[in-house]
Amino acid sequence: MFFSIEMGYKDKLDKDNIPEHVAIIMDGNGRWATEKGQMRLVGHATGVESVRESLTAASEINVKFLTLYAFSTENWNRPKEEVDGLMDLLVNTISNEIESLNNNDVRLLTIGNTPDLPDSCRNELLNAIKRTEKNKGTVLVLALNYSAKNEIKQAIKRIAEEYKSGDIELDDIDDELVENHLYTAGIPDPELMIRTSGEIRISNFLLWQLAYSELHFTSVFWPDFKKEDFYRAIYEYQTRERRFGLIGEQLNELDKND
Repeated sequence: MFFSIEMGYKDKLDKDNIPEHVAIIMDGNGRWATEKGQMRLVGHATGVESVRESLTAASEINVKFLTLYAFSTENWNRPKEEVDGLMDLLVNTISNEIESLNNNDVRLLTIGNTPDLPDSCRNELLNAIKRTEKNKGTVLVLALNYSAKNEIKQAIKRIAEEYKSGDIELDDIDDELVENHLYTAGIPDPELMIRTSGEIRISNFLLWQLAYSELHFTSVFWPDFKKEDFYRAIYEYQTRERRFGLIGEQLNELDKND
């Protein structure tokens, strides 16, 4: 008797074509909870397990950087009860996950206006970053109190100050200079951005860095997003032809010359 075993998406992946950097907009926690008759904060708490699943999946296939959009500057406008709950959840989650991060060789970084976070959050973040700084595996980047527009605006201001003081010339302003003034300086741009919950927009996330990223939108709410969903997004990414403004024939010629 012969048995047909369906391959999972992980087994279908081309191990030589894994994106170095994957970014995720973790959307749908509140709607997931509402559909189940629960408070929105229950959705956020349940979504922590999806963070673990995605980080594990990324580590298993050697994704070097995983950036998660955890809290935007616009999120401060949500009801105070929800914001306070999110901050407490963030503190507790980071504190509880440090040992696991170290056991899995994961390094933690943050991007965003973190100095304006509550002291408890900022101190827990700094502690976790310090305690994981020597790890060599996947780098988990949390975008906290983050706004891409503000990131670009602040970069422009710093570059303008350097020009005004005579430290740089006008012709020195190129892509590399701008990138070195962003929160993500030293981090490669994402090749793939995933957004859950069925929304099809970027929502002020990594606007400069996503210029040539592949975008994957799924209707799955974040608390239901599992490893197989992550692998499926990678598999879809691998089916696409990344042209960077060129045409297919040019890319084929470049491949021949490699």
